[in-house]
Amino acid sequence: MRADTRNRPNLTPHRSCVSLFSIPLNPSNTTNPPKMRILCLHGRGTSAQIFKSQTTSFRSRLNNLPITFDFIDAPYPTPPASGIDLFYEPPYYTFWPDDSPTSLQNARTWLLNHIAKNGPYDAVLGFSQGCSLAALTLLLHAHESPLTPPPFKAAIFICGGAPLPLLEELGYTITPEMRSRDTESRKKLSIQADSAAILAKGAERWGGGGDAGEVVDEESVRGEIERCGVGKVKIGVPTVHVYGRKDPRFVAGVQLSGVCEGSVRQCFDHGGGHDIPRSSAVSERLAELVRWVLEEGGVA
Repeated sequence: MRADTRNRPNLTPHRSCVSLFSIPLNPSNTTNPPKMRILCLHGRGTSAQIFKSQTTSFRSRLNNLPITFDFIDAPYPTPPASGIDLFYEPPYYTFWPDDSPTSLQNARTWLLNHIAKNGPYDAVLGFSQGCSLAALTLLLHAHESPLTPPPFKAAIFICGGAPLPLLEELGYTITPEMRSRDTESRKKLSIQADSAAILAKGAERWGGGGDAGEVVDEESVRGEIERCGVGKVKIGVPTVHVYGRKDPRFVAGVQLSGVCEGSVRQCFDHGGGHDIPRSSAVSERLAELVRWVLEEGGVA
């Protein structure tokens, strides 16, 4: 039995912080290398290898496209995400050790350095914390360098969330209620995703982020964040937003869609929790959305 070290995280960046899992989806095509490259950013407390496993089902339905998915490990070792160690062995990583502005800026710098060294990339695929990193990178680029090409031509966000502190810095009006709701949703996610909940309830553990019986209206949530940022910077590249109505972070995922340009945005509620369902129906839909966003971004 391995020792439980989850309460003693090592916050020193690991040396192989750009450990790369490059997966060409047309391995037989050796004379013409894949034309499309997608950078894949995992969630907090997981890894490149874990994210690769989590996305296998829908990626397998894209075999007819010349795509390479590059899965990279975040730079900081961390304890596993709630419940993840029931299914996956370590190591586990995070893109930032805390949520301070300095840590977020360091993560952005790290990502841009990775892109400069290993890119270019056509699109980005993120889950949870990986979405936050991709979103803040695209938002700050649009704010600071609107006349230069963005680091990605398209983005796929799965179970993401709007970076509220950054949006506030960019001029969005973030209300105390929005901040409180965001904090509570993070607490509920930690409870609903932990090992005890998985073992006791399985998929039934997901209870969403609202009060019992509350029905959250997507358009109301999206409209709220859009009104808070009228005339402010948005993510302008084509985006796909995938979230689950039973996810405690459901509202956060919808909010993220609201800070992206609506004319080149598609959203999909997979009906589950803070995860990527592997059912055939969901996997087919995710593959369709990836094809759509690559075409909209001028990549495919």
